[in-house]
Amino acid sequence: MASSAMAATFLAVIGGASLLAVTARHLRPSSRLPSLDGWALADRSLGPAWTWLLLGGTIFTTYTFIAVPGLAYANGAAAFFAVPYTVIVFPLAFVLLPRLWSVARRHGYITAADLVRGRFGSPSLALAVALTGILATMPYLALQLLGIRTVLTIGGLYPPGAAGDLVLVALFTGLAIATYRHGLRAPTVISALKAVAVFGSLTAVCWLVLGRLGGPGALFEGAARRLGEAGADSGGPALLLAPEQQATYVTLAFGSALALLMYPHVLTAGFAADGPRTLRKVSVALPVWTGLLALFGLLGLAALAAGVEAPEGHAEAAVPMLVDRLMPAPLAGLVFAAITVGALVPAAVMSIAAGTSFVRNVYVEYFHPTATPKRQVRIARIVSLTAKVGAVAFVFGLRDQAAINLQLLGGVWILQIFPAVAVGLFTARPHPRALLAGWAAGMAAGTLLVIWEGFSPTVALGFGPEPPEIYAGLAALLLNLAVVLVGTAVLTRLRIPRGTDTTDLPSRVTLRRRPDTGETDQ
Repeated sequence: MASSAMAATFLAVIGGASLLAVTARHLRPSSRLPSLDGWALADRSLGPAWTWLLLGGTIFTTYTFIAVPGLAYANGAAAFFAVPYTVIVFPLAFVLLPRLWSVARRHGYITAADLVRGRFGSPSLALAVALTGILATMPYLALQLLGIRTVLTIGGLYPPGAAGDLVLVALFTGLAIATYRHGLRAPTVISALKAVAVFGSLTAVCWLVLGRLGGPGALFEGAARRLGEAGADSGGPALLLAPEQQATYVTLAFGSALALLMYPHVLTAGFAADGPRTLRKVSVALPVWTGLLALFGLLGLAALAAGVEAPEGHAEAAVPMLVDRLMPAPLAGLVFAAITVGALVPAAVMSIAAGTSFVRNVYVEYFHPTATPKRQVRIARIVSLTAKVGAVAFVFGLRDQAAINLQLLGGVWILQIFPAVAVGLFTARPHPRALLAGWAAGMAAGTLLVIWEGFSPTVALGFGPEPPEIYAGLAALLLNLAVVLVGTAVLTRLRIPRGTDTTDLPSRVTLRRRPDTGETDQ
C-alpha cells in the first residue's frame, strides 16, 4: 500500500495536470468557426517552445520510459538501440517535417493520407495509409494505459480488483474530457508539466541511485555481474554487444527510426507547428529528449546492480521497483506521477490522430463528402473518445502480452506506408498501383514473419548455420520497395493511367543553390 506522502505527491502532480488541461482553451485562442484544423492541430499555431514540448512529449511515451530500461534489465546492451534510433529520427524529421508542413498548409491537409491522396490521386492508396495508421496507433494507445497500470501497481497506488480499475478509468476520464473539448491544445499544455516533472524527477533519481550504488563504476560492475559475462560469447544478455547482435542492433535502430515519423500522432504534432522554420529549430533541439531516454536505460542497469527481482516476464517493472525501493516516499510519488503524466500526452495525441484520420480519409471520403467543418469536428471528437474507451476495454479484457504483440506488429505495419508518404514527398514517379501492391506485400510479409518467429521483432535472413537476424519491419519494407520498383516499371511500360497530382510538388528531387548564401535547397 502506498504511503500517505507518496500518495500526496502523486495526487498533487496529477491535480496540476488536470488544472492545466482546463486552461487549454487559452492556448493560442482563435475567433474562427469550429474546424478540424482548430481542434486537431491547434490552428497550426504552435511556436518553437510549444512544438518542442509537444513533439518530445508525444514521441517519448511512458511505455518507452519503462520498456527501454526493462529491456536493458533483461537483455543488457541490446536494449540501447533505442538511443541511436532516436538520434537517427531527428535528422529525418529536419528534412521531412518542414516539407510535409509546407504542402499540408498550402492544400489544407491534416493527415498523411491527405498528402498521398493529393500526390498520387489514388483514393485506395490513401485509404490504405489511413487505415494502417489507425491500426498501428490503437495498440500503442493501449500500451500507455499498461504503463500507467504498471507504475501504479508497483507504487501501491492501484488497489486490487475493481477499485484499481476505477483509479485507471478516473485518470483517463479527465484526459478524455479535456481532449474532447479542447483538442490538441489539452495535451500541449500538459506536455509542459510532463517535461518539468520527467526531467526534474529523473535528475534526482539518477543522482540518488548513483550515490546509493557507489557511482557509475559500481553500477556497471554490478550489472555485468548480474547479466553474466558468459552471455557475451553466446549472444545472450550482456553489457556489451556480441558480434552476431550487431546486425540486429543496427536494423532495429534504422527501421524503428523510419517507422516513427510515419505514426499519425507524430505527424499530427508536427502539423500543429506554425511553420517549417519552427520544425527545423525543434528538430535540432529534440536530442535533449534522447539524453533523457539514455538515462532511463541506465536505470535498467541500475536495477540489475541493486538486485531488483522483477516478476517473470515483466521486466518493465524493474525501474518502478527500483524507485519504490531506493527513493524517499515523496520523491517516489513524484516519479510515478511524472511517468503517469507522461502517458497522458501521447495517449491524447494518438486518439486525436485516430479520430482525424477516420474523419478525413474514411467518413468524408466515402460516407459524407459534404460534411460541414462543424460536423467533422463532432465526428472526430466522438471517434477520439471511442478510441480511448476501446483502449481501456482492451487493457481490461486482454493479457498485457497481447497488447505488446500488437504494438510490435504495429511498428512493422506503419513502416509499410513509408514509400507512399516519405518517398512520395520527393518524387511522384512510383505508380500508385505499384505502391498499393508494395504496401500489401509488405503488410502480409511483415505480419507473417513476426508471427512465424513467435512475435519476435527480428528474423533470420540469409543462409548458413548462423544467418544474421534483422528487424522484421525492415525486411518487409525491402520487399515493399522491390515490388514498387518492379511494379512501376511494368505499369509504366503498359501505359496504365495514373491519378492526377494536385500537390504542386516537383515530380522529382531537385536541388537549387541560393545566391545569397550559396546553400542548396530542395
